[in-house]
Amino acid sequence: MRALALLPLLLLAACSKESTVTLLNASYDPTRELYEEVNRAFAKRWLEKTGQTVVINQSHGGSGKQARAVIDGLEADLVTLALGWDIDAVASKGKLLPENWATRLPRNSAPFASTIVFVVRKGNPRGIHDWEDLAKPGVQVITPNPKTSGGARWNYLAAYGAAQRKPGGDDAQAKQLMAGLFANVPVLDAGARGSTTTFAERGLGDVLIAWENEALLLLNGASKDTFEVVVPSLSILAETPVALVDQVVDRRGTRTVAEAYLKFLYSDEGQALASKHGFRPTGVATLEPKFAKVSTFTIAEGFGGWATAQRVHFDDRGLFDQLYAVKK
Repeated sequence: MRALALLPLLLLAACSKESTVTLLNASYDPTRELYEEVNRAFAKRWLEKTGQTVVINQSHGGSGKQARAVIDGLEADLVTLALGWDIDAVASKGKLLPENWATRLPRNSAPFASTIVFVVRKGNPRGIHDWEDLAKPGVQVITPNPKTSGGARWNYLAAYGAAQRKPGGDDAQAKQLMAGLFANVPVLDAGARGSTTTFAERGLGDVLIAWENEALLLLNGASKDTFEVVVPSLSILAETPVALVDQVVDRRGTRTVAEAYLKFLYSDEGQALASKHGFRPTGVATLEPKFAKVSTFTIAEGFGGWATAQRVHFDDRGLFDQLYAVKK
């Protein structure tokens, strides 16, 4: 009788071990290929360690749009977004995770980083070499919309900060550069991957302002004989953070596996996969030769952090709105 009484518990334990757990990772556009491989690698390791099958589903879009979707109810266990400000919004507006989220993982919760470079057509027919070349009359520049795309905000701040930091540079020169640059932008896509498609597949534009990982992806694919990368003299270090969405994982009972997934990004295997897909691993002292040698500044050094950058440049009626209104 005692054995019969234990049977339901044994069956429950067996079902629990063999059950499948699912996670949803809300990420930004250019991480698709990276997380496809990370997901497979993590699922394999988790199965080996626990005997449990894990399926990680992905949601991709402009970083700002993804943050708003999570705030509005997208049941994402994880957010892996383009910039800390978007995760701050999930914390402050959505109340879905604590506002000190960036302290819970190493390196301000940024396992990877990137920088901003240019992609031009083979032979660089327009002679694009540095930021000031993007403001020359007749040069068509492709970059996404800073209102919806984290990559676009990094692009904007890289250009603005570089103009400030050049010899004799100041805010007035930075504003002049940005006005000329956006006067040359024919279309603002919602996300960075959309801008890459506009440039590479639709054939629009002379230069694409891009994440370094997007540029490397183009050069490693079928388009390697069509494009080349130009590295500006100064750019920004684009740290891309990750976070657990506490309210979702606790409601769904997925905290343990979700925490393990984020820690996997910091592992040697996770860092190697990041490098393979063109993201700069933040846990290594020396980068591979494929990564551009470029002087960079951080968001804190250039703009006092994301809160100030957002308020001054990207909030409604901020500097970006003023510059783009002049174009219209």
